[in-house]
Amino acid sequence: MPSTYSPDLRIELMANGEKSGTWGTITNSNLGTLIEDAISGLVTVSITSAAQALTVQDGAYDQARNASIAVTTTTAANFAVYVPPVTKLYTFTNASAYVATVYASTVAGNTTAAGTGVAIPAGKSVLVRCDGANIVEQLDHVVGNLGVGGALVVGGTGAFTGVVSGPTAAPGTNTTQLATTAFVTAATGTLGTMSTQNANAVAITGGTMSGMTSIADTIGDVRNLPINSKTATYVLLVTDAGQVVSITTGGVTVPSGVFSAGQAISIYNNSAVAQTITQGGGTTMTLASSGLTGNRTLGGYGLCTVLCIASNTFVITGAGIS
Repeated sequence: MPSTYSPDLRIELMANGEKSGTWGTITNSNLGTLIEDAISGLVTVSITSAAQALTVQDGAYDQARNASIAVTTTTAANFAVYVPPVTKLYTFTNASAYVATVYASTVAGNTTAAGTGVAIPAGKSVLVRCDGANIVEQLDHVVGNLGVGGALVVGGTGAFTGVVSGPTAAPGTNTTQLATTAFVTAATGTLGTMSTQNANAVAITGGTMSGMTSIADTIGDVRNLPINSKTATYVLLVTDAGQVVSITTGGVTVPSGVFSAGQAISIYNNSAVAQTITQGGGTTMTLASSGLTGNRTLGGYGLCTVLCIASNTFVITGAGIS
């Protein structure tokens, strides 16, 4: 009865009474070369075409039996490598500048893919397993702890399902490193909870702000009312909202189509002569508590506030107003 060969590693299986005088040579080849290659062998294969199968031999040296396979290429393009359709572990190193995709052949030695493959980026090493049809990555989960002594580069997306800790950067750090909750707490202090945030505004719920010397917006310091001094007849502008118009002569006109509901202007008569606060055309200006509309007189050194309560509708009140 002639020899047969093992299905996965193609080791010669001698029949009883066969190979007289060569049994030792064959056994030494099986154990010292073929099995050794399958456990610790390393071969470098030059890929010269877009699709190339590793060599396969029964009972003799071949490329596909090796445990570790490094591939280079002369194709100047991405390429595919085919291993025989048997169960086996491989370490593949792509020593080329292109993507190498590893497939299992439908039949040992051909370049027809039996199933899915694994694409190995240029310069990377991957541990893969052939299940007889598909090539899959051997490791996709670590049960215990994993330590990385060097840099960890993640090419795709990821999700942490546990609590992940890390070093806390020094206060004031402004880099692309990740911030821990300890860093964020130190940076925000007692600011409180920011319930919403967008490109235009931040809403803060609860908490306090301390240590601030001023709070300002585009108009000025919100703790102080800017004073706009005028010495001649003046028509209010939208930029006067939230300010004090100080007038010495000529009076002040409240125009139409300028202010929105909620905007207010204070007017101070910085003289001993009465000033007229004119109700502009198309507007209604009501004296508070009286219901009277029309122009108002602000006595010497009097102070009043004009509040817009709707489009072109105002209420005026103050000391020295009549």
